[in-house]
Amino acid sequence: MRLLFVILRVAVALAIGAAIIAQLAKTVSIAFDANPASVGFVVVNFFSFFTVDSNAASVVVLLVGAGLAIRQGGLSGGSRYSDQVVYSDPLLYTTVRASVVTYMVTTGIVYNLLLRGIALPQGTTVAWSNEILHVVGPIYLLLDWLFAPGRVPLDWKRLWAIIAFPVVWVAYTLVRGPLAIDQATGKPWYPYPFLNPTTSAAGYASVAFYVVLIAVVISALGAGAIWVSRRPSKRATVNN
Repeated sequence: MRLLFVILRVAVALAIGAAIIAQLAKTVSIAFDANPASVGFVVVNFFSFFTVDSNAASVVVLLVGAGLAIRQGGLSGGSRYSDQVVYSDPLLYTTVRASVVTYMVTTGIVYNLLLRGIALPQGTTVAWSNEILHVVGPIYLLLDWLFAPGRVPLDWKRLWAIIAFPVVWVAYTLVRGPLAIDQATGKPWYPYPFLNPTTSAAGYASVAFYVVLIAVVISALGAGAIWVSRRPSKRATVNN
């Protein structure tokens, strides 16, 4: 079981990393062809997407998790490294892992419910990359949280740590938006249309509605992740 998750974590991390790089390369290429001076602006915009940030964090979490499984539990035979031994991950890692799982599942839900039907300019999106970042990644991170070994119980106060990054990201997005003028359109740039007050039906009222809605979703999913971590399970003291 442990070896299976090591292999899956490395494979999914590589797939997500490849998806990010492929889409970034495509985005930069289009920007360079249109206006070489805009590349810097476009790269900052790319990494301002919650989806990209969450997936990039997933790569780190999955690779670190694979490393912890190898270091703490071992992969070879023998009594000490038997699959019957259940090791415990460090509390900090489990907290970060719970946070990233929450963000990825939120990404999958928001994209597939709110954004999948929005038409994008032809040729700007790498189709396979899009599916990995919005479907494959979120599904695997959820399954990994539910079934992979090493998870330790989290205190309910850890929910504040989980929601901290989304709060900072929303503040950054709303403050930067009016200042980030796209030279190609002359309009403020926002990563998602429902956060753009200039195009939303009710302006900032619409934005506030979606911010509150997503905050509720993230809080609920974060609480769910903590609840899962607190389910009774057998743990050994290989580490911790």
